[in-house]
Amino acid sequence: MFTGIVEETGFIKRFTDNTIEVECRTVLDGTKTGDSIAVNGCCQTVAAISTNSFTANVSPETLRVTNLGAAHRVNLERALTLSTRLGGHLVTGHIDCTGVFTGKTKTGDFYELNFEVPQEFSKLIVYKGSITVNGISLTVAAADRNIFTAAIIPHTYENTNLKDLKTNGIVNIETDLIGKYVEKFLCADNNKINGSIDLRLLAENGFL
Repeated sequence: MFTGIVEETGFIKRFTDNTIEVECRTVLDGTKTGDSIAVNGCCQTVAAISTNSFTANVSPETLRVTNLGAAHRVNLERALTLSTRLGGHLVTGHIDCTGVFTGKTKTGDFYELNFEVPQEFSKLIVYKGSITVNGISLTVAAADRNIFTAAIIPHTYENTNLKDLKTNGIVNIETDLIGKYVEKFLCADNNKINGSIDLRLLAENGFL
């Protein structure tokens, strides 16, 4: 499990035969083989460590549903411990889908970034709820069907790869873990919810 609070950005140094090598520094501290590190939000198991990098084996499924195959500068976070401050939200490191960066607006030092996701995931994106973009814990500032906006503080923008995004760039999306369980509960007996999960629906069913 992770928190979505990025510890550093690293660079993909080598990617061959489904093995990825990530150049980094901070996340190597205390890390040993077998530990988990989130790379752009994807939980990866450390297979080997050097003085300034680690390697991991990337499965075909991970390559299929994430942006790791085309990434360069990546957000990194070590797995949380029982003594870790939970500054973001509970993040599994299991990517649901990729989204498309559609543009940004700057107001002072702050940014609003817009993303589009596949329609089937829109029901899990709730106004003021949590979402993970490239491994970063963000709050949904606005949501309209399969488009959502995240408000970014200067520290997050400057210390992650969000500032590298170009229009139509691909990002990794993990929707809120609690929202998934809520959807599963409300979809008991395979009854489908018509429309999105929103604050009204959560309140009516006792989740707020």
